[in-house]
Amino acid sequence: MARDQQLKDRWDLIVKKLSNQFADGDTLDLDAIIYLIGVQELGQFDRKFKKDHKIDLMHIAICKLLTPYGFYEFDFVDDDGWPHYKIKEQLPSLKAGEQSVLMKDAIVNYFLETKFID
Repeated sequence: MARDQQLKDRWDLIVKKLSNQFADGDTLDLDAIIYLIGVQELGQFDRKFKKDHKIDLMHIAICKLLTPYGFYEFDFVDDDGWPHYKIKEQLPSLKAGEQSVLMKDAIVNYFLETKFID
């Protein structure tokens, strides 16, 4: 199977599973999935988050997702339990479509690693 088709099929599976689990079947978009990964990585599931914390959660997710690509490196967890990352390499300038493909690929790899999909 072509890599692009495999990525699309896996992405569609992730969207379907997460949408059913967290959005009563309404389709989650890329940002919502990144947010969910941030909540997962923080591990504070019973909390209500304010807007600025939601942005921080998305940042955690992006750092986690792009760590295997060499862009970030885990640094430490602060006293409130929030993980922090160091930039190892600046992200290249990507067009919006290229950013989307990179993030979808990183999310698919994350969910393969966590055995959410196979």
